[in-house]
Amino acid sequence: MTVVLDGAHLTCEQVHRAAHGSGILLGSADRAEAAWRTARSLSGPLYGQTTGVGANKDVPVEATGLDLLRSHAGGAGPLIEGPRARATLVVRLNQLLTGGSGLNPGLLPVLASAVNRGFTPPIRTYGAIGTGDLTALATTALCLLGEIPWTPPSGPGDGLAPRYALASSDALPFISSGAATLADAALACHRLRIALTAATAVAAHSFRAIDASLEPLAQAVQRRPDQAEVAAGLRALIGATTPRRVQDPYGYRALPQVHGAALDALDRAERAVTEELNTAPENPLIADGRAWHNGNFHSARIALALDALRAALVQTASLSAARLATLTDPAHTGLLPFLAERPGLSGVMILEYVAHSALADLRQLAAPVTLGTAVLSLGTEDHASFTPQAARSTLSALDPLETILACELVAAVRALRQRGLPCDVGLDLRTADRPLDADLDTARGLLPGLTCRPHAGAGLPAPDGPPCLSGPPAPSLDGPSPQMAAETLA
Repeated sequence: MTVVLDGAHLTCEQVHRAAHGSGILLGSADRAEAAWRTARSLSGPLYGQTTGVGANKDVPVEATGLDLLRSHAGGAGPLIEGPRARATLVVRLNQLLTGGSGLNPGLLPVLASAVNRGFTPPIRTYGAIGTGDLTALATTALCLLGEIPWTPPSGPGDGLAPRYALASSDALPFISSGAATLADAALACHRLRIALTAATAVAAHSFRAIDASLEPLAQAVQRRPDQAEVAAGLRALIGATTPRRVQDPYGYRALPQVHGAALDALDRAERAVTEELNTAPENPLIADGRAWHNGNFHSARIALALDALRAALVQTASLSAARLATLTDPAHTGLLPFLAERPGLSGVMILEYVAHSALADLRQLAAPVTLGTAVLSLGTEDHASFTPQAARSTLSALDPLETILACELVAAVRALRQRGLPCDVGLDLRTADRPLDADLDTARGLLPGLTCRPHAGAGLPAPDGPPCLSGPPAPSLDGPSPQMAAETLA
């Protein structure tokens, strides 16, 4: 479905779709045109246009915008992937439509054409610290000018690369944005929504595999909406069980509290990112008939939200690894150690090693970037949020998180099958000792299909998904006593 950009309603999910080729349409450019007319009428000192930038803010200059682009296009490191570069263009286009830049709106259809035709700028990884993605956007501007080649579409092209003769006065207005950082953050939030929703369904398989008690999921014991949402989703997925223990380990008993907190952190991060996708970050900002010099380019709020989100991911992943340990333990499953086919074999033993290897990486990625700072440009720029690093780390966290969930799913499905319980997940039926890498790859691929109980934050759309577990409806656990609840389950 084509994404319509109007400067006001772009979502993380739409950024993801546009980044992966859905196509975009431009809405009204009235606000961008009004800001452009205002910018052309201004006189007096204007940062980055009649003055230099950074420590050169008080140095008068004349028509040095193209030199500004050339000097700021010097990123380093590997090129970012095509979808991330395309998402950067989508985010910047949407921001420009909000009308705060004063940039010539004739650029907008050219940039939209680049997105729709599959051209992306060769953006390098390193160059931003949370005060604007200057290197990424300066590189994009030089692509438009024809001084740096675009990365062409992978398939058949349809003519010449996009070109636009940016004026000197367009230079700073174009690059005064954290669009690349927001693109990474939006892509991460969308994919994490899928993964964290799947985590609930994966855990439901483990609940059934060890006959975990559903008392911790009772509505009566929930204290927060996010916690109650996780518990309700699990109750609906699990159905009836015959609990074997008075209390199960924390991987089961504290799941609503821990996983609910992760979903809450995701909701907060996604709201913050969505708001920034639809605001004008430029300095100076063209509004109300004048130019306002400001600090809206600073993205501390996004960095703090993403730091909190990555910390929460570690908590959810740790519980998944803990449940994996119970699935290998005869005390919880009543099966052979490590779900082996016969005594003495290793079964799924290696999955614990794989999961904890991934968990170690996830912990490293969770290190908060907001504890650092920097003083740059002769002391003029004396703070930095390092939001680009937070966004990249959050995007990178998907791989270890999905790996850990895949380990749990492979083990839970094997336990269910060995116990003769219904399970229709499409994993290899064999239980003989063999390499499990293909099983893990398949399990990771199945995770999006397990999003049958989507957890959407306030005002955020919930993705559709088919049922992923079958079984009788969950009984109410809010009766007069725990004993009566247990009798109902039995």
